[in-house]
Amino acid sequence: MSLAYAYPTSRFEPAVLVDLNSRAERERLSQSALKGFFKLAAAWALRDEDARELLGGLSASSFYDWKKNPDRVLEVDRITRISYLLGIYKALHILYGDKLADEWVGLPNTNIIFGGRTPLAYMLGGGLLAMQTVRKLLDARRGGL
Repeated sequence: MSLAYAYPTSRFEPAVLVDLNSRAERERLSQSALKGFFKLAAAWALRDEDARELLGGLSASSFYDWKKNPDRVLEVDRITRISYLLGIYKALHILYGDKLADEWVGLPNTNIIFGGRTPLAYMLGGGLLAMQTVRKLLDARRGGL
């Protein structure tokens, strides 16, 4: 006799993960991701140099070309970066009013994670992992932690 374990029935379905290794998925997401990123960069009043660094160190010529023509296929790293940043943007707008939400990344922060720096400086210095940390922090705050 064997025991079989099963999860209880639920009305909630797990989110379907997007396979970013699939070129078709990246083609589907890239243009809207870039448009969203450039709107976020404007809302946060990012310097072009900082926006380029958040995208993973993009050259100035590529940055302006992407801004003018977002119809391209991004690599997994860049879509992931943009996803974290858009999640941060969304969380900030849920937590705070629009003005503070858009200023938050540029304000000095006393949270130990940031070490007195702005969240933007933290993300610029720490790259993808720092973006992930900020996203988790804000998602935890949204959840009441």
